[in-house]
Amino acid sequence: MTGIGAVGTGTGLACAGAAAWLLGGRNGGPGRARWLFADSSDSSASSGGSGGGGGGAGTVGAEGRSAARWRQAQARVRGLGPEWWSVAVGALLALLGMSVLPLLAGVLGVPALRKARVARTVQRDRERRGEAVIALCAVLAGEVRAGRQPGEALRHAAQDSGGLGGARAAVLAAARFGGDVPGALTEAARGPGAEGLLGLAACWRVAVDRGAGLAAGLDRLEAALRAERDQRADLRAQLAGARSTAVMLAGLPVLGLLLGTALGADPLHVVLHTGPGLMCLLAGVVLEVAGLWWALRIVRGAEET
Repeated sequence: MTGIGAVGTGTGLACAGAAAWLLGGRNGGPGRARWLFADSSDSSASSGGSGGGGGGAGTVGAEGRSAARWRQAQARVRGLGPEWWSVAVGALLALLGMSVLPLLAGVLGVPALRKARVARTVQRDRERRGEAVIALCAVLAGEVRAGRQPGEALRHAAQDSGGLGGARAAVLAAARFGGDVPGALTEAARGPGAEGLLGLAACWRVAVDRGAGLAAGLDRLEAALRAERDQRADLRAQLAGARSTAVMLAGLPVLGLLLGTALGADPLHVVLHTGPGLMCLLAGVVLEVAGLWWALRIVRGAEET
């Protein structure tokens, strides 16, 4: 019982420390400085209004400081990524199972979940950039058909377009002053999702240098980019079922633990406080991670192909 009480105390202290870290923020210095300035401003405001009653102003100032600190704590919690929920879940399981292992697992899961979230963000940015490139080709073709010169048409088409990304200034400068527009477009195409700018650079080089029709080439390029985008979307939709099945199967052990707890079997005690249970837990975690990695690797390989 002494060992269990020590584990419970250690787990509670770890949870309290995590809560204090979340409320205090990862950058304690700026947070303390903001609170200090807030206290100073509130104090000056209360001192300025002390002629009408110092006690009421002091009470209002204290309430304002408390509300400001609460809003800052909420902003810090909202600023954390969703991957930090694994720490909260691990802390809850640690309290229920009277063991520090779930808390350690939750902490170790934060980098993996953050990596997955960043990968999803990069994928969304890539898709938005590809859509912007397609829109740029369509607008540029319309500007050329309207009778504008290629350089002027590119400047007008790229004003509100995000297809050029960070190289927008270089491309517009090359178009305005007669520079190497295909070279600037090729540099811009190195960004994620902007590979279609390579086709735009080729169309520009053929049309401007050899006198071919730029609008016709842009139409064909836009159609090809749209077809490629639709093909990727269709493939992703077909693979969504396989990915969902892999994730669902990965969650079945957790469902089994919850079901056992509901039936009164106390599986958390078995897997966290007995030798055979710990061995089964270790083997299960290894097999679970390997199976999930392998299944998602097959899905990613199909998407890349």
